[in-house]
Amino acid sequence: MTDAEEPKLYVNRWGDTSDPAPERRGPRQDACSCFDQSRPRPRARVEFHAERQDTSAPGWQHLLELVDEAAADGREEFRPLTELSPEERRQVITLPPSIARLTAVRHLVLYGSNPVRIPPEIGSMSSLEEFTPYTSYRLHWFPYEITRRRKLTRSTVSTRALFGNEKLRPPFPRLQTAQDSVADLDLENLDPRRWGITAVHRCSVCNHPVPQSGFHQAWISLRVATDVLPLLVSACSPACVAELPEGAKDYIPTPHTGGRVDQPASDWD
Repeated sequence: MTDAEEPKLYVNRWGDTSDPAPERRGPRQDACSCFDQSRPRPRARVEFHAERQDTSAPGWQHLLELVDEAAADGREEFRPLTELSPEERRQVITLPPSIARLTAVRHLVLYGSNPVRIPPEIGSMSSLEEFTPYTSYRLHWFPYEITRRRKLTRSTVSTRALFGNEKLRPPFPRLQTAQDSVADLDLENLDPRRWGITAVHRCSVCNHPVPQSGFHQAWISLRVATDVLPLLVSACSPACVAELPEGAKDYIPTPHTGGRVDQPASDWD
C-alpha cells in the first residue's frame, strides 16, 4: 500500500453470530433431514416441517420482547438472535406476526437460525432492503408476500436448502388441489404438515380476506433480491393464482402444485 492510498474497512457480515459469552455456547439449530443438501435426489419425497411454535417457550417470549423494542426505537437493523441463548434460539421455529411493525428495519439478520417458516407479515416490513437468513438450513421456502418489498435488493440465503434449487433440484411438497375438500377447514388452525402454514388470513396476491370456504395454494420460484426463492402462495381464488408472474429463468415457468412435477436438470446432472 502506498502512502497515498487510504486503508479500506470491510464489514464483518457475520459478526452477529457470536455469542456474548462462552458459557452460552451450544447447539443453536435442530437437524434437518428433509432432503440431502449435498447431492441430487430429484425423485425423493419431501414434506413440510410439521412443527408448531410453542408460544409459551422462553425463547419465543424473549423474541416478542425484542420485536417490541425494535419497533419502539425504530432501529434500521434487526439481529434478534444475538440476544437469545442457544437454547432459546432452538425454541424459535418461526417469527411472530408482530414483525409487521418493524417498518423502519432495512436489514433483517437471521444467520444460523432454527425457523422452518417465515410468516407472511415479512411483506409489511416496508423499509426492508437486505435479508440474511444464511445457514438457516431448515428454511426450504418463503411466503410469496416477500415480493411486496420492492426495496429488497440484497439477500444471502443457503440456496441448497431450498425446494427446487438449481444445484440439486429437490422436489416440492405436494399441495392440495382444487379437487381436495377445503370447505370444512379451520383457517385459524391449519395442519402445517399438510398446508405448510398454521393459519391464513389474507390472500398472498390481492391481500383480500381468504373466504372460509377455502383457499388455493401454488408454488412459484422467483428472483427475490439476490436469490431465486421458492415461494408459497396462499390465494383467495384461482383468478389470483392465474395472476402470478412467470417463474424465474431456468426454473419451472408456471405456478404448480409440487409433487412429481418436471423440473429443469440440476447443475450436477
